[in-house]
Amino acid sequence: MAIRARAQTAPFPPLAWLRAFEAAARHLSFTQAGKELNMTQSSISQHVRNLEHWLGRELFVRQTRALALTEAGANYLPVVREAFGVLARGTRSFVGGDPGQELRLLCNLTFATWWLCPRLDRLMNAHPWLKLDLQTATWGVEAISTSGAGAPNWDLEIRFARPQDVSASAELLLEDSITPICAPDFADGAPDWRRDRLFDCAGTMSNWEAWLDSQGLSLPSEQVVHRASTYVIALTAAVTGQGLALAHGFMIEGLAKTCAVHQPWAHRMPLFEAYFLQPPPEHRQTPATRAFMAWIEDEMTSAAPLTA
Repeated sequence: MAIRARAQTAPFPPLAWLRAFEAAARHLSFTQAGKELNMTQSSISQHVRNLEHWLGRELFVRQTRALALTEAGANYLPVVREAFGVLARGTRSFVGGDPGQELRLLCNLTFATWWLCPRLDRLMNAHPWLKLDLQTATWGVEAISTSGAGAPNWDLEIRFARPQDVSASAELLLEDSITPICAPDFADGAPDWRRDRLFDCAGTMSNWEAWLDSQGLSLPSEQVVHRASTYVIALTAAVTGQGLALAHGFMIEGLAKTCAVHQPWAHRMPLFEAYFLQPPPEHRQTPATRAFMAWIEDEMTSAAPLTA
């Protein structure tokens, strides 16, 4: 059913309508939204209907015992959430409850696992007031898709990508190399990439084929490379004795703190990809983002070893 927009005099609809829409979209239920906002189901439904008339667009597909967002609703939701987020952050800062102390960090999973986590004590000791909200995504494009039409729901991002695939404002954090690893007793201490089981991370250019090609070698036609969506899976398989996997230098350093790791060959190939920090625009920077950016820059230039 088409909805005809009313003539508007205000720049945005009433906040009560927007709150009802956001809660209903989150729960995909007018009933659950009503429970959250201490309102009746019919009141939530009426607020949403008023909002739809104000906008001139349907926001939900209403079915028997089911609720789904329309395309317009899915596009409008991130805008509403970001607006409420800005209001909440500004209010907390105004009343002194959260003066820029929270850091929402979207981080490559393997970097978070084997570089950041082993150094969290350094970060927390340097900035004990910092409240960290660590989020992970396998690929940067997945992270982008979560932001929809509104601003992203994180403050900083650490991404693994080729230099040509990041924005001009991204800052280079770490360039590394790869080499195979396995459990110390794998293949009775004599692994062979020609016949043993191989694991790798999907979607990377720095793979088994590239590592071998850099030495003038190639995989036998019958050899298979098993791929996972993240290095965490591939390397876990290797260190538990399932086969061989390629690892970055910092991953080996981080793994070695918790398990035995064997590097059967000395050759290391420089990565085609690197790790980048995507800072927020100047107007969105906070004490937390500035503190983290300064800290990680110091860590990258420091030669201090990880403690066991």
